[in-house]
Amino acid sequence: MVKLLIVDDSVFMRTVIRDMVTKDPTIEVVGTASNGLEALEKIQSLEPDLVTLDIEMPKMNGIQVLEELKKQRKRPKILMLSTLTSEGAEMTTRAIRLGADDFMLKPKDIPHVRVIGNELVTKLKHLMMLPASPVVHKVPATTGPASRVVLIGSSAGGPPMLDTLLAAIPQNLPAGIIVTQHMPIGFTAALAERFNRIASMPVKETENGDVVQTGKILLSKAGVHTIISNDIDANKTRMGKIIHSNTAPLHGVRPAVDKTFESAAKVYGKNIVSVILSGMGNDAGAGAQAIKEAGGISLLCDEKDCLVYGMARSAIQKNAVDKVLPLAKLGPEIERLVHQMEATNV
Repeated sequence: MVKLLIVDDSVFMRTVIRDMVTKDPTIEVVGTASNGLEALEKIQSLEPDLVTLDIEMPKMNGIQVLEELKKQRKRPKILMLSTLTSEGAEMTTRAIRLGADDFMLKPKDIPHVRVIGNELVTKLKHLMMLPASPVVHKVPATTGPASRVVLIGSSAGGPPMLDTLLAAIPQNLPAGIIVTQHMPIGFTAALAERFNRIASMPVKETENGDVVQTGKILLSKAGVHTIISNDIDANKTRMGKIIHSNTAPLHGVRPAVDKTFESAAKVYGKNIVSVILSGMGNDAGAGAQAIKEAGGISLLCDEKDCLVYGMARSAIQKNAVDKVLPLAKLGPEIERLVHQMEATNV
């Protein structure tokens, strides 16, 4: 049984969170707190395994709670509840840097709060499986502009799956990795910080002009499309370069997986492994088709491991799928395919 403490200044939110999580028999709510001071007292007395922590609270906010917890040798896993504002995004990034283990976005409108129930329970249970210490990244044996690339597209329900997948891919993989995850503007910085603790390779949010490099993971910045362009460096080595585009949203999202996949197909051709994880809507289908037509490989995660299967289904409808695998088998398959590509290109 996992012991949970709920910390939020809103009585309504405390009640709703309790109702949502207690539907799962493995989670026990051992207490609630309405501010940071009360939270610190109850963390000491109740010794919860997990805490859902609001950011904006009276007396002591969530950031101040994290600062106090950093002074303690033992602390529970922390899930931040973040508001969908630019200030909320900035505070969430700060919270992750202070040691929060994950974050979740509160819906803007109260009637939709209960919709996040399944995702909340999934995140809480997933947090208990994460390692206590961040991964130490080693310098990869091969560096420089990537000749091969792994592209991952993800949306609703995707971040916990990305934790598992990025941790499973070996740090010496002879490829660069680009992850496009649908997120509100400002929150991909926090997500990249978080993935950087878990993934086998270093992770950063994309910046305009970034070079796709072997042994590194780029997370597409929210609010712009991540386009891969063909470039040549001073040594006349071909490389993929990140261009941020402010063109209109596609499928109602920006960044769109299709934009990244389609542009990468023109640069890397047959040297692409693409992966589509959980997500709603049709984004990724056209991109997977472009990759398949260019000679690359398209993988899907099995539906039973996904919260939503819309993106994957869009690729299936375009006959753009080479293999469907459980989440646990995607990492080894990516490794096998990339090494196969490397051997072919020698």
